[in-house]
Amino acid sequence: MIVPQPIVSRDNPLIKRLRLLAHDTTAYRKQGQLWLEGEHLCAALLARGLRPSLAVFAESFWPQADAALREAAPRVHTVPDALMAAISGLESPAPMGFVWDLPPQVRVQPGVASVVLDRLQDAGNVGSILRSAAAMGFGQVLAIKGTAALWSPKVLRAGMGAHFALNLVEGLALEEIPACELPLLVTSSHEGEYLHRTRLPWPCAWVLGHEGQGVSPVLVQLAERSVRIAQPGGEESLNVAAAAAICLHASAAAR
Repeated sequence: MIVPQPIVSRDNPLIKRLRLLAHDTTAYRKQGQLWLEGEHLCAALLARGLRPSLAVFAESFWPQADAALREAAPRVHTVPDALMAAISGLESPAPMGFVWDLPPQVRVQPGVASVVLDRLQDAGNVGSILRSAAAMGFGQVLAIKGTAALWSPKVLRAGMGAHFALNLVEGLALEEIPACELPLLVTSSHEGEYLHRTRLPWPCAWVLGHEGQGVSPVLVQLAERSVRIAQPGGEESLNVAAAAAICLHASAAAR
């Protein structure tokens, strides 16, 4: 039976570290760890056969927490509810969280259906695209330098657990993208073949560009083709996360 160790002080080193992980966009890169806040994210980690190194529960929640969550980590702590709220980066703080050790540096996996993020800035867009990628059978997301941090707290929350189903590679240079050894498909709002009329290769790598500037000219030159989405309503553009969902679904449906 797990017996949690209580922590009551805001000055405890672990509490300070958790607060940093919960609020700092890139703290995970220095710490080599993530703070996964809330039952959904924690359960998503376990569902992929992964295990946390540490679990923290609000005192009021510990007695009612699911057994799988309570027994998942080798180290467990309880904290007063007010202290749990002080750690949280959420408007409505969750009553528990896991600390998970990030895997060693990952590399581009050749031949794995991929999504390339070319300097996307919005964390919500990035997290949403990760969800679509995982749902549609893509196994890898490659982020070019300048893209929002893939493991940041906001992207983690928007990803809703999709992170744990994907090989995520950050900080790539444009010249490294061909290492995926797949045909590149770039998205455009005004040129290229219409998505519903083109024959899509599988596996492939969809390239999604910066919200304002679009796909880099370098990647456009490397691409096998440019694809656009028919918009009969007359609008000239779609949110990049919405466009990604449409394109990735088209690939999945054509397999």
